Amino acid sequence: MNNPLLKLSQRLGYEFKDEALVTLALTHRSKGGTNNERLEFLGDSILNFVIAEDLFRRFSQAKEGKLSRLRARMVKGHTLAAIAREFGLGDFLLLGSGELKSGGHKRDSILADSVEALIGAIYLDAGMDVVRERILSWFETRLNELTLEDPIKDPKTRLQEYQQANKSSLPRYEVLNVEGPTNEQIFTVEVRIPEQADAIVAQGTSRRAAEQTAAAQMLTMLGETDTTGEEE
Repeated sequence: MNNPLLKLSQRLGYEFKDEALVTLALTHRSKGGTNNERLEFLGDSILNFVIAEDLFRRFSQAKEGKLSRLRARMVKGHTLAAIAREFGLGDFLLLGSGELKSGGHKRDSILADSVEALIGAIYLDAGMDVVRERILSWFETRLNELTLEDPIKDPKTRLQEYQQANKSSLPRYEVLNVEGPTNEQIFTVEVRIPEQADAIVAQGTSRRAAEQTAAAQMLTMLGETDTTGEEE
């Protein structure tokens, strides 16, 4: 293995037997047709499973909704990008000229995708037991900081996290109507998610209030009635 990749291997805690796999995992689609997108797809699925399995064992009394929210926090792009920066992963990425000029090696989405691609590559290179051990090592500090005692979250935040946990599109809010004098306006807002054919429509004395009410009603429809972070 050449020196730059050896340096990365030391940071990852894993040395690839097949150097072509790690090179592919670091190759962004801007570089050409042969890139890391397929490995990213594989790594995303493996990461979600490993984190879900750990949370299932770690929080034996937590219900599905709580576990889903904790998993979403662990596997979201911001977290993966932070891990990538801890590895200095941006220095090893293979990017096309456009991404190089625009600072793609610092972009959260590219960094996060590359972590998932590396997970897929390690799985292909060494199997499930090894990649599980590496993932749990990388996430150890963050997993140990998790608690079931979450602060109260507003309905919009909870609905967004619910969609993220289920790998779905974010809720879409639209103001349908505003009526009344300026200091007594009533806002009518709808919220839509792909999984529900019908929109939820709600009213409030501000756009935010109407959106929060609509989000709360959507959560109720989805069976997510927890408002304190504790499962009922």
